[in-house]
Amino acid sequence: MAQQVFVLVGTRKGAFLAESDAARRSWQLRGPFCETWPTNHVVADPLSGTLYAGGGNEWFGPAVWKSTDFGASWTHSSQGLAYEAGQDPVKSVWSLAVAGDGTLYAGVEPAGLFRSTDGGVSWTHLDGLQKHPTRPEWHPGGAGLILHSLVLDPADPKKIWVGISAAGVFASEDGGLTWETRNRGTRADFMPEGQNYPEFGQCVHCLVMAPGGRGRLYQQNHCGMYRSDDGGRSWESIEKGLPSSFGFPAAVHPRDPDGLYLIPLNGDIKGRFMPEGNAAVWRTGDAGVSWRAQRSGLPQGGAYFNVLRQAMATDTLEPAGVYFGSNAGGLYASADEGESWDCIAPYLPTITSVETLVWER
Repeated sequence: MAQQVFVLVGTRKGAFLAESDAARRSWQLRGPFCETWPTNHVVADPLSGTLYAGGGNEWFGPAVWKSTDFGASWTHSSQGLAYEAGQDPVKSVWSLAVAGDGTLYAGVEPAGLFRSTDGGVSWTHLDGLQKHPTRPEWHPGGAGLILHSLVLDPADPKKIWVGISAAGVFASEDGGLTWETRNRGTRADFMPEGQNYPEFGQCVHCLVMAPGGRGRLYQQNHCGMYRSDDGGRSWESIEKGLPSSFGFPAAVHPRDPDGLYLIPLNGDIKGRFMPEGNAAVWRTGDAGVSWRAQRSGLPQGGAYFNVLRQAMATDTLEPAGVYFGSNAGGLYASADEGESWDCIAPYLPTITSVETLVWER
């Protein structure tokens, strides 16, 4: 059977799909889908091939779109994607994740978590997160109070980690019924001196899990880059050697728990673009002990774009493919683990997310 590679792209004006064979030398782009709704995250169920796209805003409302034919047709539902009476309304869906049994999770704005057991037709609010005692003191980040990172343990469906801007990392080990903060060791430089390591309130930008099932997590934070080897109970800074401690996306190598890709930006208050206008993806092969820049094929000079928190991913092929999309609409791909790059779609709307699916036909 032949392998087909899909790059799933969320944008401010709908979802797009880029398709190639396993060689990944040429790409076909399709879209926009989802009736050009603002689309924050597009994911796939790797077992069924079903595609899900989450998005919306204050005007459209929240919804999750679904395609069972690789984008040829789509349906959507918002049934149950609402808080209880008296709470602020759900503005949009920000993140999606599919468990091994097909259960679908959605992180929303204002920050909260919903679950669907019928393929996105209806949703149930997992209110344990909003009942956490710290909830009255959560404050929004620059993009709002959003649950943007959603990590499921493939070995234990009851273990869930979420990243919330700007409340920090929270974890549940009972399927979302109860939650605990997991921010020890991550800084909050914007807090008053002496209060820079609070229990919660950190502005996490991206949270990803390494392969291998050893509880390793990586976190790009507003204030540094971190690794945890104990499921987020403690964090160690790994930003030494990077051009900046600030950035948004992170993507793990599909097989190597020590492998990670980052796109540092030039800082919080300096414009949030590639340092010196030179595009680069930074890679570590030793869990953050050392880093090197991968630039071949990326624009050097004049690259004043940003890459948003969910807009970077890897595929599962050998060698692994690496992909990212910019807020200027360029979609970039590498078929050799980041050693060389091509722009496979230069003129998309602002790219909000990039994910992949490898499918055998």
